[in-house]
Amino acid sequence: MSETAPVTLRPRRIRLVCWASAATLLVVFSLVATSLAGPTGNGYGTFQRGDQLAMVGLGVLGALGLLLFTRPRVEADALGVRVRNVLGSYELPWEVVRGVRFDRGAPWASLELHDDDLVPMVALQAADKELAVEGVRALRRLHQAHLAALAEGAAGRGPAAPGPAPGLGAGPVTV
Repeated sequence: MSETAPVTLRPRRIRLVCWASAATLLVVFSLVATSLAGPTGNGYGTFQRGDQLAMVGLGVLGALGLLLFTRPRVEADALGVRVRNVLGSYELPWEVVRGVRFDRGAPWASLELHDDDLVPMVALQAADKELAVEGVRALRRLHQAHLAALAEGAAGRGPAAPGPAPGLGAGPVTV
């Protein structure tokens, strides 16, 4: 595999759990909806078709909420890294990234930026074990390849000032 080949990473275990949970939730709410018939507990009202549809609708909303947790993804190439978490996204050039961290006991990996910020990468979860470790290694290879390219460029032109590329700013860009 080339050092600068694009990398796309997604969590495995959480996706399986979320899809199974969403399907189960939808089935349970549908079964509850079909059982809503006749009078209520004290007989003051009756369940209508709208009540059944509302229960199915609640099941659909709950399932969609669970499926939000399947959204995380990390895409990286020679130019930078794009991190999509459950809520929010970041597109970062390698110039602003100091390193890729996966601390012992941490639930997921993170990007350490030059301004001391940490950007969590929920797509690389400790629950995925070896898949997450390989993903972190691939990101580190891309980061090292970028640093080596910068060093080669600086050797030909003299020392370059550290920091972000022109026009990209120092912090993460929310997309």
